[in-house]
Amino acid sequence: MEKEGFQVEANDLFAQLKENFHIQASSMRLVNVYDVFDIEQDILEKAKATVFSEPVVDVVLDDVEVSGMNVIAIETLPGQYDQRADSAMQCVRLLDPTDSCVITSGKLLIFDRDLSEEEYEKVSHYVINPIETRKKNMDVLSIDSNVDVKPLKDYSGFIELNEEQIEGFLKEEGLAMSKEDLLMVQDYFKNTEKRDPSETEIRVLDTYWSDHCRHTTFETCLKNIKITTSRFKEDIQAALDRYMELRKENGRCEKPVTLMDMATINARDLRNKKMADEVEVSEEINACSVFIDVDHDGVMEKWLLQFKNETHNHPTEIEPFGGASTCIGGAIRDPLSGRSYVYQAMRISGSGNVLESIENTMEGKLPQKVISKKAAQGNSSYGNQIGLPTTFVREIYHDSYVAKHMEVGAVVGASKAENVRRETPADKDVVILLGGRTGRDGIGGATGSSKEHNVKSLEVCASEVQKGNAPEERKIQRLFRNEACTKLIKKCNDFGAGGVCVAIGELASGLKINLDLVRTKYAGLNATEIAISESQERMAVVVASEDADTFISLAEAENLEAYVVATVNDSNRLVMEYHGEVVVDLARDFIDTSGARQNADVDISTLSGKNPFRSDLECNEENIYQILSDMNVASQKGLVEMFDASIGSTTVLMPFGGKTQLTPAQASVQKLPVRDGKTKTCSILTYGFDPEVMEYSCFVGAQNSVLQSMAKIIAVGGKMENIHFSFQEYFERLGKNERSWGKVTEALLGAITVQDKFKIAAIGGKDSMSGTFQDISVVPTLISFACAHGHVDSIISNELKEKGHVLSLVAYAFDFEKFDLDSVQKVFEDMERIIQSKKVLSCSVIEKGGAAATLFKMAFGNMIGFDVKLDHVFDFMPACFIVESEEALDSEYATIIGHTSDQVRINDIELDINKAVNAYTSTFEKLYPTSSKSSKDLIPYRDTRSVQEFKSKYPVDEVHVCIPVFPGSNCEYDTARAFEEEGAIAHIFVFRNETEQMIFDSIDELVKLLGQCQILAFPGGFSSGDEPDGSAKFIVNVLQNEKVKKAVHDLLDRDGLILGICNGFQALVKSGLLPYGRIKTLDESAPTLFRNDINRHISTIVHTRVASNYSPWLAHENVGDVYSIAVSHGEGKFVVSEEMAEELFEKGCVAFQYCDAEGRLSYDSHSNVNGSCYAIEGITSFDGHILGKMGHSERYFDDVFKNIPGKKKQSIFANGVQYFKK
Repeated sequence: MEKEGFQVEANDLFAQLKENFHIQASSMRLVNVYDVFDIEQDILEKAKATVFSEPVVDVVLDDVEVSGMNVIAIETLPGQYDQRADSAMQCVRLLDPTDSCVITSGKLLIFDRDLSEEEYEKVSHYVINPIETRKKNMDVLSIDSNVDVKPLKDYSGFIELNEEQIEGFLKEEGLAMSKEDLLMVQDYFKNTEKRDPSETEIRVLDTYWSDHCRHTTFETCLKNIKITTSRFKEDIQAALDRYMELRKENGRCEKPVTLMDMATINARDLRNKKMADEVEVSEEINACSVFIDVDHDGVMEKWLLQFKNETHNHPTEIEPFGGASTCIGGAIRDPLSGRSYVYQAMRISGSGNVLESIENTMEGKLPQKVISKKAAQGNSSYGNQIGLPTTFVREIYHDSYVAKHMEVGAVVGASKAENVRRETPADKDVVILLGGRTGRDGIGGATGSSKEHNVKSLEVCASEVQKGNAPEERKIQRLFRNEACTKLIKKCNDFGAGGVCVAIGELASGLKINLDLVRTKYAGLNATEIAISESQERMAVVVASEDADTFISLAEAENLEAYVVATVNDSNRLVMEYHGEVVVDLARDFIDTSGARQNADVDISTLSGKNPFRSDLECNEENIYQILSDMNVASQKGLVEMFDASIGSTTVLMPFGGKTQLTPAQASVQKLPVRDGKTKTCSILTYGFDPEVMEYSCFVGAQNSVLQSMAKIIAVGGKMENIHFSFQEYFERLGKNERSWGKVTEALLGAITVQDKFKIAAIGGKDSMSGTFQDISVVPTLISFACAHGHVDSIISNELKEKGHVLSLVAYAFDFEKFDLDSVQKVFEDMERIIQSKKVLSCSVIEKGGAAATLFKMAFGNMIGFDVKLDHVFDFMPACFIVESEEALDSEYATIIGHTSDQVRINDIELDINKAVNAYTSTFEKLYPTSSKSSKDLIPYRDTRSVQEFKSKYPVDEVHVCIPVFPGSNCEYDTARAFEEEGAIAHIFVFRNETEQMIFDSIDELVKLLGQCQILAFPGGFSSGDEPDGSAKFIVNVLQNEKVKKAVHDLLDRDGLILGICNGFQALVKSGLLPYGRIKTLDESAPTLFRNDINRHISTIVHTRVASNYSPWLAHENVGDVYSIAVSHGEGKFVVSEEMAEELFEKGCVAFQYCDAEGRLSYDSHSNVNGSCYAIEGITSFDGHILGKMGHSERYFDDVFKNIPGKKKQSIFANGVQYFKK
């Protein structure tokens, strides 16, 4: 339990309960519970102080009195992945590698008074989601491991069932397949196999043929397409005619008309016309994949650029954290399985009204604000841990998403083409299972996401939600970045939907899989569960049998389990064995039928939505502020900052730009992930979608989505010739409703017209066709993701740059009903020409809120005003641009609307920019705060200026740096590059802990490496997921090992240096190395790093001021200099006593302090973002040889953070290396 002053999490949760349920209690304590089994008493006593608690922060209780209505006890469901308990067990094994204890975790909410029955029920319902947790019985101490193996059902007589009995069987077994599918299965077993199927075979086919895995909806044959709408009927008919013409041109007339055919016809057409030769064609369909040229330190290299969008709507709806975390995890694994290093992400989500009262929540639903907040936490937690920069985040609000939340992730990966091998598996090749173990989480995920859901879904769908383990997937990222590994892989599949049966089953036409070899998280799984479990962080790879041992050794070097589970043969059958029995034996040809082809009629009818382009609002001050505070216009900075946007040293544009960081970027732009950072090639990722346009017309709505995604590529400095699309379709469950089918068909026809016009195609996509809850459905949704490679020197940002510049509207003649694609094309070509000629200073695409909202967003970043005259102040003018330039634009489509200035004036109405900022930023401040309660009082300077020259007593020719990688570390590449840039030799060392022997070996290897290095650098990350409940515990427990402790002390005694950034800083403080210079057991007087005051992860650029140069690390820093430095942390608040702070200042140990742009120090949370005592960002040890800091100085490199002003490169890496150089 946390001590007084450290109860940030408890206070935040209590505030939510008070606000939502008006409970009468006046305080609440939050106690973390650990049930520990089979542990030696001496190890338990050590673990109490180093694993289960932190002496500065926590009070340890061996027992708690719990009874009555003032206590709610919660625990994780058995069989669900519990990162806290897993991390605790990993840390305990560091104390004794032979230990085999089992730990489970939970929480106690203890109120200062009894709750009423109504309060108790409401609070319990709020904090316990039955999908992942349950009430804990504090009177029972036992492990519910559920080890009893459920016997397989006997389906004897299945082949003799009549049609009515088949229908009953379908419902009784809860299958996702249709009756026609099941009749086809019955016929196959009766007439081909001449036997009854096993339960496993039925479940495998149900999974294989699910809509999620086989896109059965999109493969349905569209028999009769009629157009009954009066809205754009001629345009839709012309699009349908053009589609039929394209089918004829591409030899598709004999193929059925399907949604899938519509979605892929443009790509097929361009490929057949040799207009898309850059698109990779392969047996593997991991992600959209194109060949590009990448300049690497002046040399052009051939690379594969891969991008993919993924959706997890159903799991996020019922278990928001887990569903959203595995959404981004699954998106990453797609290009990762294609052997790409994933380095760029975007998140688009859709919610109902998150500001409404919880009391208005529909039965069977979680509250919208709970789904929104926990989903954001889940998605960001996974991406942050794995080390993926998420540089564009947007939540779209529309009442229809109450039917089912929308959770979409899009990612980009890349790799050198020569490191990727694509081969058809051959007889006697082997399949290796790599990564995490198999459990019950995710069982039925593929089929579950393909079903319609009801009020019981929250109670019965627990196993369908996969559980993410980001540190495990980070290990796979590292392994697949090793070309020695990827060159062994013939083919690879990630374990997404379908588990073993699909991930392995798809790799070759003939396979024999031994389910006994699949390692499980716990005992008790039967053959069916092992075959269809969708447990995450697993890969299936095919290698030649002679390469298996090499591959497994490479995996083990990355702390990964890898082992052979299957062999490839030429039988053309999928066979699975378990305990010596054949449980699956199916002909590949039958599996590949994907079930019975469904048929549907289509009626494209008129939708009920009103015209979304025209606004009825009068242009006045009140309406302008009202528009800025609209949920779909207002700032989402408090949400966006939860996502790490700077890791990887590749971020060209931060999510918010300008000196205030208030102008939202409209694109994600990253440099290609070359290891040394020396490239000018970047990738640009954008999205387009507006729900109000889609509900007005799916045809125009889809066109809008595609055009907006293109316009944003152009506006940021990309070229149309480099664009490729991937679409996300999310619609209601179609069933047999021909009007429902008409919505999807109409949308795809709209998308076809744009692709055909610009000769740019969607080369991938994802469909989710189950957006229905009872009688409500999601708005027709087609999101266009556009991806293009570009040159960083061409990238421009959208915050206004200076006063006195020309402002122009670049637009075509829009009739506010539909698009004239000929005109749009001309505007796009002209806009691209102007931007590429370097005549544009800033540019934004007009979105919701019209030109007025767009101009204000551009203005907020640098607080530069504008004076404009506009005809269409609030009208939505898609695919049109607001442009800032020094001179009038050379374009017939450009109209000068005014200029930048000191004041803000629209159509002669004077406006207060500060009031506008307040309107823009206040909407979500309560739900997603951007600041915490804090004092504005200034903190006096306590600077230390030294003239001492720092030089090591033991100079060397080569400076060697040891960079240890622990489970959860994710900044090792950035740290290594920063040191290598200054001439050091970096040694990245992976600490392995999968087995007892690996721990012993890792300790010995680390000790040996430390003896050969001058510098020890602890990189940032989430050591063991920042669990159990506290950062860096895994690292601290490694440092407490006597061998490691001696090696670290020996390094210091021979004049060595130590650096720790973020998670590394936490490790240095919590081990005693900072500020004491020695690893020691801490007491309550020691400083620590704790949860940010705002109680969430913060990723932004902060200002830090140099407060001392009294250290080798600070030797060439100028005291008083102010830097713009990336931060990304959840536990960055430096907490120190007044006495210790005085000693740190007196000895010149305070290295950096948080400040504002002018260098002023305070507790103001806008600058001191985590609430650190004395605004301390970094300190040194008393002797100056150890530096720790929260700010990620290693993340700055050439061409990153282009939309952020300020001095960004600190000299700490150069100083550290030069200290030793002869």
